[in-house]
Amino acid sequence: MNYPNGIRKEKLIKKKEDIVYKNRGMNLENDINETNQYYQEKEIAFIYKKPTPIKLVKVDYKKRKINEAYFDMPSTTDYNGIYKQKYIDFEAKETINTKGFPLINIHKHQIKHIRNIYNAKGICFLIVRFTKLNKTYLLLAKDFINYIDNVKKTTIPIKYFEEKAYMIKDKFIPRVDYLEIIDNVEDV
Repeated sequence: MNYPNGIRKEKLIKKKEDIVYKNRGMNLENDINETNQYYQEKEIAFIYKKPTPIKLVKVDYKKRKINEAYFDMPSTTDYNGIYKQKYIDFEAKETINTKGFPLINIHKHQIKHIRNIYNAKGICFLIVRFTKLNKTYLLLAKDFINYIDNVKKTTIPIKYFEEKAYMIKDKFIPRVDYLEIIDNVEDV
């Protein structure tokens, strides 16, 4: 098909190598960031996106430009902060998979971190959005760890989320009100 001015639209993805994976999960992240901003403005909770730690190698200070950097250490989870005088920490993931959540999306050091926060009695969980199903779940750390420890599969099936996790209903403000669930769960 020819477009105006004779510009021809090319096929966007020609082969598998052309697929760009950066910024996957940004819709969920944006929703959570807006939710956290609401919580902060209303002084409900103070929860922040954790930056990935980097080590600067070459910096041009005059131009205020980083020329070379690398990841200093693996990051833990995406968010942490304070809520009702308790430490809160969670990971947010998005998947297009409709049958379950692939565990390849969670690294071993993140699992260890989640386990540590849970064992230290912090509030810890995963928020997983199944984009094609238009469903977002909050899976408590205890249920996540129970699955990791007792089931030797590479995917947490959607049925496990339906049975063990809590559905987060989309709202206008706050968009992803995960604290509403935390408030109503006795054994966080």
